[in-house]
Amino acid sequence: MQSNAFTITAELVPHRQTTADEALSHARQLADSVDGIQIAESPNAWAQVSPVALAGLLIRSGIDAVPRLTCRDRNRIALQSDLLGLRATGVTSVVLTRGSPLPDDQEPMAKAVFDVSCRELIAMAHTLNEEGSSSVQNELLIGTDATAFPPPPNWSAETLMARAGAGARFLQTQPCSDLDLLRKYMRQLVEARITWSYSVIVSLAPEREGVGTCAGLMREIAGIPGVSGINLHSLGNPEMVTAVIRASGLR
Repeated sequence: MQSNAFTITAELVPHRQTTADEALSHARQLADSVDGIQIAESPNAWAQVSPVALAGLLIRSGIDAVPRLTCRDRNRIALQSDLLGLRATGVTSVVLTRGSPLPDDQEPMAKAVFDVSCRELIAMAHTLNEEGSSSVQNELLIGTDATAFPPPPNWSAETLMARAGAGARFLQTQPCSDLDLLRKYMRQLVEARITWSYSVIVSLAPEREGVGTCAGLMREIAGIPGVSGINLHSLGNPEMVTAVIRASGLR
């Protein structure tokens, strides 16, 4: 991701019933086709297998794990502990986000924490990189998220720049298959020099788009100036993800 190579990652979404064998089986099916495997954290606001636990499992199996941590579900101490645990297990990349809102109809209703902001969480991770006990091998490459939208003229992207200033180095969009919107968004990121601070990764959802359509989108997105890579969601169907990558011709 920090080189000129086009990056491809896939995202695993664990469930309550996910076993170690199942997670490893899916990860191994994806590993030969991608540069890293992202691990979602309760994206639907329901308890799921911990991304910290799965990241350690994948790392021990020689697979580059990229776990996601959010501000929504844990306080400052818990998040610091997770970051320390990830670094200790050998994780080198993380995605740090605010977290999606809790659904109004959730039963029983959970309480959102938000003890720290996303910028503060990024700064916490960056501080670990600056500690005297840290080595280059243990540094965390920090990513964060954004939603592609048609930005207004002279958009300054203050929030994104603040996160970059705190230590974020790659920016990952929410799934976006609207190429016209994405081109407008990326044009503004380039003009505002946001891409001087971030590698930009665009997310796609193969199970929603289908193999042929998603592969075509990958080829188009790879040609958009400022895009450094693509992340593919894998909702329990790694075979579809590998089929999309193979059809795209990008690997």
